[in-house]
Amino acid sequence: MPPVSQPAGPLRLGVNIDHVATLRNARGGSHPDPVRAMRVVEAAGADGVTVHLREDRRHIIDSDVERLMAELPLPLNFEMAATQEMREIALRLRPNAVCIVPERREERTTEGGLEVVAEHNRLGDFITPLREDGRRISLFIEADPRQIDASARVNADIVELHTGRFCEAVAGGREADADKELKRLSEGAQLAHELGLEVHAGHGLDFDSVGPVAALPQVVELNIGHFLVGEALFMGLEGAIREMRARMDTARRAAFNENVPE
Repeated sequence: MPPVSQPAGPLRLGVNIDHVATLRNARGGSHPDPVRAMRVVEAAGADGVTVHLREDRRHIIDSDVERLMAELPLPLNFEMAATQEMREIALRLRPNAVCIVPERREERTTEGGLEVVAEHNRLGDFITPLREDGRRISLFIEADPRQIDASARVNADIVELHTGRFCEAVAGGREADADKELKRLSEGAQLAHELGLEVHAGHGLDFDSVGPVAALPQVVELNIGHFLVGEALFMGLEGAIREMRARMDTARRAAFNENVPE
């Protein structure tokens, strides 16, 4: 990759609060409340909130999204499958951004990127009303040149690159695999940027894996959720978010010889 003197933009942190709702739903009732978590996310200095309203409503539910939209001072990134039901909800609630993700009932969490190449025509038609309504369109994809090119051709605004394989390699101590996956992410981010797409990244990021991804110059937003909610058990949600932000910023400054504003 050619040298880059400046990053494509400041690095934002979006916090996914789905698993606050997972914990609430394990027992029922209203505690812990995702809206209360949203306020902690804001106080900790994050730049946005992400929720995934799944077809089976296994964590976030419709009323959570409605309350967040009514009270949220930060941009909401609304993750959803490409279904008519979800599009109608997005058009009604009008979140800042709509991130289309693959979804299968039997998966525990999103297992890979969206298939944009094979679904090019359908996705293009699906997102048109959302674009016309002024929603920013993000596609959660693998760092695959074919998927990135197809994302540009359906007129997405953003691609969020799936970092799960890289994070798994880091966690497993598989250095060669981690290097290979990071190279794939780097090349994918560069291609997406060249095609005029805003580049985000996420899935599986933790304190150990966030630095190399934060250092990729084209990436302007990281979306992190499960790790932060889990780490909140030990250091509090605000503390976990602040530590993540510090590690992101440290890696970003180091990659650009401290030439990034604090």
